[in-house]
Amino acid sequence: MDYKASDHIQDLQYFGEFGGVNPSISDSSTYTFLSAKTMFDTFEGNTEGCYLYSRHSSPSNLYLGEAMAQLEGTESANVYASGMGAITAVILQLCDSGDHIVCSRTIYGGTYAFLKNFVKKFNIEVSFVDITNLDIVKDAITPKTKMIYCEAVSNPLLEIADIASLAKLAKKHGMPLVVDNTFSPLTISAAQLGADIVVHSLTKFINGSSDCVAGAVCASSEFCLSLKDVNNGAGMLLGSTLDSLRAASILKNMRTLHIRMKKHSENAHFLAEKFENDGLKVVYPGLESHPSHELMKSQMNAEFGFGGMLTLDVGTLDKANALMELMQERKLGYLAVSLGFYKTLFSASGTSTSSEIPEDEQKQLGLTEGLIRFSIGLDNDIHKTYKAMRGCMVDLGILESKSALV
Repeated sequence: MDYKASDHIQDLQYFGEFGGVNPSISDSSTYTFLSAKTMFDTFEGNTEGCYLYSRHSSPSNLYLGEAMAQLEGTESANVYASGMGAITAVILQLCDSGDHIVCSRTIYGGTYAFLKNFVKKFNIEVSFVDITNLDIVKDAITPKTKMIYCEAVSNPLLEIADIASLAKLAKKHGMPLVVDNTFSPLTISAAQLGADIVVHSLTKFINGSSDCVAGAVCASSEFCLSLKDVNNGAGMLLGSTLDSLRAASILKNMRTLHIRMKKHSENAHFLAEKFENDGLKVVYPGLESHPSHELMKSQMNAEFGFGGMLTLDVGTLDKANALMELMQERKLGYLAVSLGFYKTLFSASGTSTSSEIPEDEQKQLGLTEGLIRFSIGLDNDIHKTYKAMRGCMVDLGILESKSALV
């Protein structure tokens, strides 16, 4: 992949109002006009550089949007008050009553719930498919299908979407490919591989400090403007507006994203290899045992590794809960949902972030009761972390103490 997203982000340079090295924060909900004509033109979307009302746009949100556009290499980007605010705006902007969506079977629980339970109110149908099987995806498309939706690296099973092939299929049928790239910023450049619209939960790796909730849509200027249209823009009318103070904070954190993603990936890869050697069932795209390891290698930006997410299956929910509680007690991380924090976060996906998926469907997907999703932190001595985590597993009988430590 030739696109150097981290360089493009670093090249963005804004001066604050008084020459500050950070852009000034726009702490206003509404903006004045020197003439009534300019206000009218702004309402109609015919002016640039003029701000109307912060639900529509603000300087701070536009700065962050420009950085997100550079991250994915798209013409434009909008930011929202949550990842779900971004996702729902895209879906409702593209789909009308009677339309159909082809969606990956393994996605974030909130997205699943929205597509499974909520959009049926609008007579929108959804087919959940194995996104890694292109023939199944192709067979699911109907004349009413308006989009293919997937996650670049799926939550929580870490399935890898063949974005380039899916993009060709979507283009052939005249529809957009929408990719949630939350798990793999910088690691995968989804838009460069052919995705038409890329959504992110900024809450996670991009912000990196677990202190806010935000989302983004990266796409063409035309689509981003349509989301902000005062008459029929889903982003505008649903009101999922990101606060300017939060936008400014996330923009600062984006400056270190390239450093953090390298360390997240380095640590996750180390632990994945160690625990697989210990005989545990580990899923991590960087392992040769991962069914899409070669696909991941072919579409990733190698500089940033295989990502900071991995799963371990310890057999039962009781064992999973006991392990997570013990690791938290020994200060190895937090029993918490979300990802991208400096400290390792872990949760049993079936009873947390994927709990919206019925148990019978979880079993069909291979989402077992003992599966723990890990967002690996920025630990400086990951070998020390491994020994401590392994010690927890030995104490609980998940691993045998006689296994060699290497």
